Amino acid sequence: MSIWRRILGGAAGAMIGGPIGALLGAEGPRDDSIDARADGQPEATRQIAFTIGVVALGAKLARVDGRVTRREIDAFRSFFYVPPEDVDSVGRFFDIAKRDTYGFESYARQVAGLFPDDPDVLEEVLVGLCLIAGADGSASPSEIECLRAVAAIFGLGEASLRRAFAAAGVELRDDPWAILGVMPGADADELKRAHRRLALEFHPDRLMARGLPAEAIELANREFAAINAAYDKARATLPSEPADT
Repeated sequence: MSIWRRILGGAAGAMIGGPIGALLGAEGPRDDSIDARADGQPEATRQIAFTIGVVALGAKLARVDGRVTRREIDAFRSFFYVPPEDVDSVGRFFDIAKRDTYGFESYARQVAGLFPDDPDVLEEVLVGLCLIAGADGSASPSEIECLRAVAAIFGLGEASLRRAFAAAGVELRDDPWAILGVMPGADADELKRAHRRLALEFHPDRLMARGLPAEAIELANREFAAINAAYDKARATLPSEPADT
């Protein structure tokens, strides 16, 4: 059974609780023959909560600057795949959440609580939100402020936020050192250690092995590329080693 079939069964909201469960309840069941508790798997319930939480955060971020544009919706769809037969149903969740920006902190806290020991997963959520923020060409000050608030709730620092923006193709500042989490002027060994640590932490295969949704894997691919690009850019600034004679 697909994740959306479990979600649309209507039973997941009561299991999940919090603002995510309330959003599920606001949508209401669409198919009484489907019981989201049928498999009795906590991991399945967490996946449902993660999915709806990302939908809600994406919708509320799109509304931060006053209106939701087609580009922002397209950006959401670019990293968050929805089966064609479920587009209308997912759209209803998105429409409910985008009515205002109120409560985005509550959604962020609940999503953070799903992965208390997996900050890399939360950083992938941040990448997706940065894609929405940059959909209109650049992130507005209000969007950046919102994303900083989400990053803080997730327990992530400025380096994580800059990596997320870089992965989304949005430049706050051309600073590969901030993306790698090292000081400008770091030597080759420091850069190599930082790159190796981040590459292992955010490698898509690592997330895939933990059974995360395909959306998270796609975001990990983007971030992995951004980390490699930052490493190449920072390394290019180092003094050239003298040639052997």
